[in-house]
Amino acid sequence: MRELFPAKQVMGFVFSLVLTLIALSVYFLDLSFTAGLTILIVTAFVQALLQLIVFMHAGESKDKWAIYGNVYFMIFIALITIFGTLFLLIWDM
Repeated sequence: MRELFPAKQVMGFVFSLVLTLIALSVYFLDLSFTAGLTILIVTAFVQALLQLIVFMHAGESKDKWAIYGNVYFMIFIALITIFGTLFLLIWDM
C-alpha cells in the first residue's frame, strides 16, 4: 500500500504551500522594496521549477535533458528580457 501513496506529490504540494506563505509574508511584513522583490522573484522561480519537476513530471521521460535545456533557455530569455527592459526604460541607456 505504501508504493501507491503519492509521497512525492504530497511533499511537492506542502513545499508549494510553504513557498506561497513565504511570498505572502512579503505583503504582511514591512520589508524594503528590494528585499520584497528579491523574495518574490526567488520564490516564483523555485515554485515554477517545483511545478515543472514534481507535477508535470519533467524528469521522468527519456528526453529529460531536452526539457531541462528548454527550461534553461527559457530562464535565459526571461532574464535578457527583464534586464533589457530595465536597461532601456529605467536606466535610460
